[in-house]
Amino acid sequence: GKLGRYPPWPGKIVNPPKDLKKPRGKKCFFVKFFGTEDHAWIKVEQLKPYHPHKEEMIKINKGKRFQQAVDAVEEFLRKTKGKDQASSHNSTEEKNRHNSSEERGKQSAGEEKRKATLSEGKVKKGTGEGKKRVSSVSSERGSKSPLKRAQDQSPRKRGRPPKDEKDLTIPESSTVKRVMTGTVAGFKWPPSVSEPVKDSDPHFHHFLLSQTEKPAVCYQAITKKLKVCEEETGSTSIQAADSTAVNGSITPTDKKIGFLGLGLMGSGIVSNLLKMGHTVTVWNRTAEKCDLFIQEGARLGRTPAEVVSTCDITFACVSDPKAAKDLVLGPSGVLQGIRPGKCYVDMSTVDADTVTELAQVIVSRGGRFLEAPVSGNQQLSNDGMLVILAAGDRGLYEDCSSCFQAMGKTSFFLGEVGNAAKMMLIVNMVQGSFMATIAEGLTLAQVTGQSQQTLLDILNQGQLASIFLDQKCQNILQGNFKPDFYLKYIQKDLRLAIALGDSVNHPTPMAAAANEVYKRAKALDQSDNDMSAVYRAYIH
Repeated sequence: GKLGRYPPWPGKIVNPPKDLKKPRGKKCFFVKFFGTEDHAWIKVEQLKPYHPHKEEMIKINKGKRFQQAVDAVEEFLRKTKGKDQASSHNSTEEKNRHNSSEERGKQSAGEEKRKATLSEGKVKKGTGEGKKRVSSVSSERGSKSPLKRAQDQSPRKRGRPPKDEKDLTIPESSTVKRVMTGTVAGFKWPPSVSEPVKDSDPHFHHFLLSQTEKPAVCYQAITKKLKVCEEETGSTSIQAADSTAVNGSITPTDKKIGFLGLGLMGSGIVSNLLKMGHTVTVWNRTAEKCDLFIQEGARLGRTPAEVVSTCDITFACVSDPKAAKDLVLGPSGVLQGIRPGKCYVDMSTVDADTVTELAQVIVSRGGRFLEAPVSGNQQLSNDGMLVILAAGDRGLYEDCSSCFQAMGKTSFFLGEVGNAAKMMLIVNMVQGSFMATIAEGLTLAQVTGQSQQTLLDILNQGQLASIFLDQKCQNILQGNFKPDFYLKYIQKDLRLAIALGDSVNHPTPMAAAANEVYKRAKALDQSDNDMSAVYRAYIH
């Protein structure tokens, strides 16, 4: 749920995966937090020793997950007490693997000891490696004193967990004993802020692993260039974009950027484009939404055509296929501003036929077209942590590099126009169906006399544990349906995904059933609430 500020948190220094480069700049360590699946590069000035700050930390947070984390630290300390700080990797590995299994209680041993899976409320991986050396030291090597997160005014971005952890021998340093702050796995991030880092600020507790030029912590996404072979089209390159720049390394493009549509997603995207130093001209159907961004340095466009004609690359993010078509083909629309060399990037989630039609009319005027729908929600948009699925003009994709770095943690290029639309609909079909299943389970628990909170606790300890599961269950338990992803839009995506299945005679019975539940929720006036309000469709 939206819990606001977050407390300091205990953690330990571990070895990062081999393919994860260390951020440039100030000295930092790769840290994993007890009781969560959070990992991050943390600068040494943001770390403090566990014991001197333990009481302060406990006073700040009384939560159940935090207590579990503290218990895990204490158990870890009991198990490692008396061990030589410089003990060998092999002798400690077995002990620590045992510790991890006791602390988390959900291990597959073997395979999972070297793979981290990001999940909420639980740690799926019982790494032996990485438990031997805990932060932090003061002119000593390999100290086992656990860390806690320091209070810091920097927005932190959450990235993927590392695939591997190894025993870490910490280099000598007199500055490693610090504290760092952040969210716990399973909580929703607060919006990004742009204030400078202030370690002493007691009111800031964000922990968001940054993959773009955001203050403080940086974390490079573990993304690789992937290639898949498709039976009919041959080898299609699916490449994760270089959107994993470390702190301070993003150079905003000198191209003029336009942005059309300042909804839940567009607002966060524009804010991050501006923060990263891009020149942005904005337009929205209801002009008052532009005011805030004008104050932040954006320019105001009077019509979509004017924005396109005055900018080099224009992005758009609107609600549905009709809105996307009207924006391009309507009066004073995008098409009227297109001339040879102008670039248009549609980030709306629409069907492949719609985006193909738009691409054709843009290209027919000499323009360049890229579809780039995004996977995420309002919070991830605000935090610059969207996943971007792109297809179309590969050169334009490359030209959008700094923009994608500003707004997202990873981007994929999927080939020809239409591929991204199809992939996005499939992703949202899975998400929407899962949300309906969550609501169905919570309501069935209620009517059969079972505790909904206990159900969530059980799920968070199992293999279904995820940020999404925890956040949406918290929304339901708190009765908080403030939109993070509009219910009407997930229903639209389910409808379009079902139509996609129809077009190739592929059955989508799960999506069809979920779609009916969302339609019921819409009939109950839940359209403008969060998708988790589908819960209300099940209340008798």
